[in-house]
Amino acid sequence: MSANSTAGKSDGDDPSIPPNSAESLGSRIRDLDVDSIRRYLAQKLGFYEPSEPSTSVEKVLDEVNLDGIVKWMKSARCQNVITLSGAGISTSAGIPDFRSPETGLYHNLQKYNLPEPQAIFEINFFRQNPKPFFTLAKELFPGSFKPTISHYFIRLLHEKGLLLRHYTQNIDTLERGAGIPGEKLVEAHGTFYTSHCIECRKEYPLDFIKGIIFADQIPICTECPGVVKPDIVFFGESLPERFQHCLQEDFQKCDMLIIMGSSLEVQPFASLIDMVPEWCPRLLINREKAGIRSPLLRLWGMSGGLQLDEDSIRDVARLGECDDGCQELADRLGWGDELRELVAREHELLTQKGSLLNPHPPILEHSGQNVTAEKL
Repeated sequence: MSANSTAGKSDGDDPSIPPNSAESLGSRIRDLDVDSIRRYLAQKLGFYEPSEPSTSVEKVLDEVNLDGIVKWMKSARCQNVITLSGAGISTSAGIPDFRSPETGLYHNLQKYNLPEPQAIFEINFFRQNPKPFFTLAKELFPGSFKPTISHYFIRLLHEKGLLLRHYTQNIDTLERGAGIPGEKLVEAHGTFYTSHCIECRKEYPLDFIKGIIFADQIPICTECPGVVKPDIVFFGESLPERFQHCLQEDFQKCDMLIIMGSSLEVQPFASLIDMVPEWCPRLLINREKAGIRSPLLRLWGMSGGLQLDEDSIRDVARLGECDDGCQELADRLGWGDELRELVAREHELLTQKGSLLNPHPPILEHSGQNVTAEKL
């Protein structure tokens, strides 16, 4: 299962929150005077031309396209790649995203008799009635799906010594199933791999709740009467401490950012694209353009978002299915056959095992959070 929904707000007074969040950008837009907005609208309608030409900015990439990205990644300048992923890298595994019409997870929750679809991931509703969540969890439990080409492309980046960190919105654990080391992962919206009692916080491994869930029962703590909940982030809960810790260390080191299968609508995850240095190239591999900086912000030189037009100096979009984009990028880098062989070999091993059995241990850092996630 993956998280890919509309942005929630973060605590604007917390200095550790990534810059250029939706809330801070919104306040900056509100500060624009009415006359400035009039000029902007007049220019869009062709009634007004700026008195001075805009200052040209030197391009980061020799060619602002996929060829330029490939050349950059083959150069000595590219040493620390960060990847960001959303639901789009897991849909080809058979895992639904959240909001797609007809096929999205929220569209198919009527059978659970919820007050609203999102209630299945709201902590207050869970405390009152955990049964719908555990019924859904049985359907989407880790081990039922195989990692995709996109997941193995990220693993290949690691094996090439280029992956600084992989940040994922997804809670399907397919990164772990693909063999990406735990120290390279930041599961921003939590994971099924560990669970805690919602009352006493006693920790439990995956195997503890798996048997109980598949027996159509609710896991109860062995120390108190509390319900044991997987460490996925519900609406109203905080993001993992590891998310905060790693982003403060990683993003200034980043010299190549790859965004894969994300709508870039969920805060604070979406604002991570603006934390890399201004000279760092950014590649979006997605079905459609996402995270684009608004023309109004561009007109007044405000930062925030991707620039995916003819004026771009570093941002490139490869539109289409994530698996196709990752395979094409691997082909251009000279890794195409290696990626195909890796996928075939690993899928065969998983078929022989019958499930994703005991990938490497998880990073156990879920408590002590200080960033809230209002929406998955």
